[in-house]
Amino acid sequence: MRTFLEVSSSGSFQASAEKLHVTQSTVSARIKALEEQLNQALIIRKRNGCELTTAGRLFHKHAVAAVQAWERARQEIALPDDMTGVFSFGIQMNHWDYIAPKWLDIMWKTEPSIATRVISDYSDPLMVQLRDGHIDMAILYRPIHQPNIHIEQLLDDKLILVSTEPRTLEMGRVDGYVFVDWGDEFRAQHNLAFPKAYIPKISFGAATIALNHILKNGGSGYFIEGFIKHFLEDETLFLVGNSPTFHRPTYLGYPTTAIDSRLHKAAIRALRKIIN
Repeated sequence: MRTFLEVSSSGSFQASAEKLHVTQSTVSARIKALEEQLNQALIIRKRNGCELTTAGRLFHKHAVAAVQAWERARQEIALPDDMTGVFSFGIQMNHWDYIAPKWLDIMWKTEPSIATRVISDYSDPLMVQLRDGHIDMAILYRPIHQPNIHIEQLLDDKLILVSTEPRTLEMGRVDGYVFVDWGDEFRAQHNLAFPKAYIPKISFGAATIALNHILKNGGSGYFIEGFIKHFLEDETLFLVGNSPTFHRPTYLGYPTTAIDSRLHKAAIRALRKIIN
């Protein structure tokens, strides 16, 4: 059923095989075995991919529920006797330092009998884990709409250009500038604002590592305003004058029908205390 969900999401046997780290023939064999058990064709192959049959579309919601229930059962039976449940939270890695410690602190105080698991990754792997029931909630940059998964905008982060030295905006090659990759939308906005920019000498996928780099070595880069507020206040960092600002929407995803709705609500309340 996990393979079926991956094929229905990607629309491709080959892409599914790559994501599942198996051969395409293995994916085909798994789908064939599932169709034989159900005595129904679930997926139609086409020249440019594949699509679900009517039976496949009907089966999809049951596959999601079954995979999520299995994963939940696997986690809960491994709990120690003094724990009553488990909650798994996936956080897009550039929000890890800002959200994870505070969220864990609130959950430990308000839900002491719940085992908490927090992981950090990029949006696409988090979306797959959310869909398959490996995690209960996720903060995402690029959500992929799936049946039974609720997606809502959580934040509209403001990205500002800061430097370890007071200065105004310079065009062209700037010594010490590091490119922090905030995703596809940011790259598009950055290219429009700096159409003649040189390829930066250093690029980072993780904002925390980029920030530590410029604090140690000097330089500049784009960071979420709220995350670096105290560095601006104590003048460790300075806003670059006349620099454009960008916006980075961040989303929250969780199942529309949670197995433990009370626990989901508690986890979301804890998250909103942090961001409000």
